[in-house]
Amino acid sequence: MQTKLTLRLDERLVKHAKQHAAQTGKSLSQMVAEYFSAVTSPAESPSELTPVVSELKGTLAGTNVVPEDYGAYLEEKHR
Repeated sequence: MQTKLTLRLDERLVKHAKQHAAQTGKSLSQMVAEYFSAVTSPAESPSELTPVVSELKGTLAGTNVVPEDYGAYLEEKHR
C-alpha cells in the first residue's frame, strides 16, 4: 500500500531535484522512495566480498609488496 507524504523543502532544491529526476527518467516520488530504502536498509557487511575480490584475496600474501609501492607505481604511470 502506498501512502501520501508531504515535504516542505527549499524551492531551489525542489527545482534541482526535478531536473535531476527528468535527466534520470525517474519521478521525484521514486527518487525519494529509493533514498528512504537506501538509508533504512542494513549496510552491507564488509566481509561480503564479490566473487572476483574473493578470488584475488591473499594473492600477494608472502610478497614484499606494500601499499606505498602501488602508490609509487601510480605516480610514475600518470606523470
